[in-house]
Amino acid sequence: MSIGRLQDRAVELRRMFHRIPEVGFTEFITTYEIYKALEKKDFTLFIGEEAISREHRYGVPDQQAIEASRQRASEYGVPEAFLEKMADGATGLVAVFDTGRPGPHVAMRSDIDGLPIMEAEDAPHMPAADGYRSVHEGEMHACGHDGHISIGLAVAAYINENQNQLSGRFTLIFQPAEEGGRGARSVVEKGWLDDVDYFMSGHLGINEYEAGTVSAMTERFLASTKLDVSFKGKSAHSGVEPNEGKNALLAAASASLHLHSISRHRDGATRVNVGTLNAGSGRNVVADHSELKMETRGGTNALNEYMMSEARRILEASALIYDVEYETAFMGNAIVAECDEEWVDIVKTANREEANGFNIMDTMPLKASEDVTYMIDRVQKNGGLATFMIFASPLKAGHHHPSFDFDEQAIRTAVSVYASIILHLANNHTEKEYTSYE
Repeated sequence: MSIGRLQDRAVELRRMFHRIPEVGFTEFITTYEIYKALEKKDFTLFIGEEAISREHRYGVPDQQAIEASRQRASEYGVPEAFLEKMADGATGLVAVFDTGRPGPHVAMRSDIDGLPIMEAEDAPHMPAADGYRSVHEGEMHACGHDGHISIGLAVAAYINENQNQLSGRFTLIFQPAEEGGRGARSVVEKGWLDDVDYFMSGHLGINEYEAGTVSAMTERFLASTKLDVSFKGKSAHSGVEPNEGKNALLAAASASLHLHSISRHRDGATRVNVGTLNAGSGRNVVADHSELKMETRGGTNALNEYMMSEARRILEASALIYDVEYETAFMGNAIVAECDEEWVDIVKTANREEANGFNIMDTMPLKASEDVTYMIDRVQKNGGLATFMIFASPLKAGHHHPSFDFDEQAIRTAVSVYASIILHLANNHTEKEYTSYE
């Protein structure tokens, strides 16, 4: 299959995956469709606990949510035996191909989860206009992961069809639960990155540049920590005896306001956000419970720790002010990492023949958080080279917006760039002696 046909197929797959988004650790249908796309190829496939470490997952949905998603997958047609392998939300898949010839170990990561967002229904939104809007109401691929999956599958097809021209070993990671920084460590702690020589991943969509623009590296990752916070007070009749109540709603509201007033740090970017707040049971009842979901971010791990330390102080003070109890649940995390500069030369050299069609830049700032940083960190600590690329596209609406969409030409660009890199790495490895992996 030519690169052009692989690109066409990737766009087709993107539209299929766009219709079936699933949030982190409930990607039962998504994992099954990835498996079906790979099962007849010469990869060894790992799913469930073979692919990820259950104990290193963060922010796993409650059992009720997992069971509801599992039932939906069963109705979709996912076999029960396949679902059993993903019990308790152990979703995601790792595909490994060994050429049997000495060469580098190249790994690639594609994230696969959607977001809890109701997708736009209006005609200007292309998925709605062309009939591939999400069929899972309240869930949406609003960050391009549907494209990432399809790119990863196209790369798998390229490796499979060109295996006689390649050397070394290839590990393709289809990671669950990137959103919220919840899934990467479950892959890392399973050991998939421990002996990787070259690691690459990437993201679709940056407003400032047209499709066809590629960044060989990404900089300015933000570290991040995610918390769920619950306040427990005492209910009372708000008219008869309000003095007997302990108002958990006000504790949460006070915490939300004061969290957003944390002084920003002089040493770099710092962020905080309360994304949801739910409280109370009735207008004439002093609220005895409240829950909020929040996050902090920082331009360095230390800056994020500063924000989280201040956040915990404010949460404790807010509980004390209203004489209520509170608990926090750790839901996810991302660290800061730096890409290896050697990747600039790798990407440009590998894609020299396509140079007239691509605008290859050295680096772009992400200015957000990505748990791929755990993978980058593990690869680098073991002597490998790692990068996170950006495949630009103009956006009509930003990431995590109900009308998010991207130019599918960016998918075509990514497929071509990754394929060229794989061919280059597999056939230009004179700097290091590799032995056969057989």
